[in-house]
Amino acid sequence: MLQVHNLTYRYDETIYDFSLHVEKNEIVGITGESGSGKSTLLDLIAGFLTPLSGNISFKNEDITLLNTEHRPITILFQKYNTFEHLSVIKNVLLGIGTSLKVKKQDLDEAKQILKEVGLEGFENKIASSLSGGQSQRVALARSLIRKKPILLLDEPFTGLDLQTRIKMLNLVKKISKKRGLYTIMVTHDINDCELIANRVYNVKNGKLCLV
Repeated sequence: MLQVHNLTYRYDETIYDFSLHVEKNEIVGITGESGSGKSTLLDLIAGFLTPLSGNISFKNEDITLLNTEHRPITILFQKYNTFEHLSVIKNVLLGIGTSLKVKKQDLDEAKQILKEVGLEGFENKIASSLSGGQSQRVALARSLIRKKPILLLDEPFTGLDLQTRIKMLNLVKKISKKRGLYTIMVTHDINDCELIANRVYNVKNGKLCLV
């Protein structure tokens, strides 16, 4: 289980105090107004920000003080998720590292993950030629190849048309269950949460409240 316990952070005059838990195979949705602290919560969990107090534990191990790269976490943002001059397969392989030498095992795994996200046959396409939904599928594939069990989604499907967004949300739900992930999704749209989340929190006055 991923557990966030009384994790506090101060920004200007606001004191945030976050507590939540995520079980294996669960998707937890986080909603709230712009500026309410939704992304602040993800940044704290990912290690981009340092809390004033409280702790984050995963499988009973305290990860609060771990550097970002050592946490069992990958994060998918709304924008700038692909390198547009590179091929799809190279974008995915960047999830493993920047080495020019690619092992056959890694290449085979990248192809399998692209198949999993619905992009079989797109390996050699240049990222700049993809649609918005396809680009986010590439970004999701790159997140999956890192083999990190905690998946953080920071409004990654905002700006996509409704039909594409629903497809992406259902894809996340399917993959989260298949891979046994612990997923937290930040979104301004409660409908996204209602579609795939097991539990939904609203950020209000610096705290998380169950919806």
